[in-house]
Amino acid sequence: MPTEVILPRVDMDMSTGKVSKWFVEENAKVEKGQVIFEIETDKAAMEIEAPVSGIIRDVTGEEGKEVPVGSVVAMIYGENEAYTAPAAPAEAAPAQAAGGPVQAAPGAPIDIPTATDAPAEPSYSAPSTPPGSSLAAQAPEREPAPADSHGIRATPLARRLARERGIELSRLRGSGPRGRIQHSDVLEHVSARGASSETRPAAPAEHSSSRAPAASSGPREAGALNRVWLRQGTGTPLVLIHGFGSDLNSWRPLLVSMPADRPILGIDLPGHGRSPLTSESTLDDLAASVIDTLLEEGVESLHLIGHSLGSAVAATAAAQSQLDIRSLMLLSPAGLGPDMNGAFISGFLRATSEASLAPWVRELAFEESSLGPSFVSATLRARNGTLTQSQEQLAARLFPDGTQSFTIRHLLENFDWPVKVVYGTEDRIIPARHAAGLPGTVAVHLFPATGHMPQIEQRHAIGRLAAELARLG
Repeated sequence: MPTEVILPRVDMDMSTGKVSKWFVEENAKVEKGQVIFEIETDKAAMEIEAPVSGIIRDVTGEEGKEVPVGSVVAMIYGENEAYTAPAAPAEAAPAQAAGGPVQAAPGAPIDIPTATDAPAEPSYSAPSTPPGSSLAAQAPEREPAPADSHGIRATPLARRLARERGIELSRLRGSGPRGRIQHSDVLEHVSARGASSETRPAAPAEHSSSRAPAASSGPREAGALNRVWLRQGTGTPLVLIHGFGSDLNSWRPLLVSMPADRPILGIDLPGHGRSPLTSESTLDDLAASVIDTLLEEGVESLHLIGHSLGSAVAATAAAQSQLDIRSLMLLSPAGLGPDMNGAFISGFLRATSEASLAPWVRELAFEESSLGPSFVSATLRARNGTLTQSQEQLAARLFPDGTQSFTIRHLLENFDWPVKVVYGTEDRIIPARHAAGLPGTVAVHLFPATGHMPQIEQRHAIGRLAAELARLG
């Protein structure tokens, strides 16, 4: 018989939730454990996996609509299981139209236990603006009140950003449901227009006076980065920052080895995943965007983990801000020496097919089987012209002529929290010898027979190192 897909309860106080994004369509084939939709609560977004393999049908959970916890939002049928389409719902009875009692209908909520099959939310306070995308393709932002006195529908975050930038919402075309103006629409307007006489300087956010990052070399958007809670939990969260050409989803294979009780937040760097690049960013700009995103998300105490370019961004963000950094783990970090495999960057960016991309992907791991054809396919599917152009701009600024134009080595001398640096001895992108000569307070971990992706090639060991740091508080 078919399996019900229900809207789960993810905390004790949750009575309703919202399907913010479906990742599969009606009649699609799904595998057990595949992410099929995302739900949104007052505090977080959470991806929900398919409980079984099969064909998804009767998708009734409308995106952006509040539904009671326990509601059946879809059904999953076996591949060879007979299917009969449900009858169309009858018109509401007069008593219903008049506000009288309503009979239970198919898809009504059912009693379920509280949060035994879904982890709890982080214990720290998060803002009412949910995590999610800075682009319209990601989960919708929180539903605002109905249109204001001028008939304009816009999310609270879009209204705030427009107010700070001096932009009239009536000039924008919304990309959200029913033409709602979203945060990304305002950013795209700013990017398309550039500096103009219509734009007034942005007013500083309330936290700016006490948590201002170091001065940036150019304009940047506050809190514009896409972020997703990859796991809910309690205690100080782990924040993950990916490397060049990747996105936050690259961390998912590591999750099974990470501390099970801790919340984990993934962030897309500007020009990657679903975060736009609205200016030609320096390393300081990238770090400042991460800081703004964390503050907007309500994350002030954290364990910070970065990979490759993300390691350099993480170290720079830690040095720039007054965030409560509990620990720092840098995997295959960029910024500890000038030399690198510049051919990888240019070849990766030029690749437009699996045939041309696969040889460069193989450079990332010591064992080619660690990153198989599915990894190549997923990497290619995630790319588009805009992202590639953005990454070309970043590469020209950060890696001119195949050289690392920045350094974080001096930053590591001043950190008073635990720092771990991890390299694979067979890294063909950034040489492991860059770990030589680091301060004695930095713990260096060198893994033999490992390339540039220790979080995949040595995922269990990396999970244990993360657990060591998480136990610090």
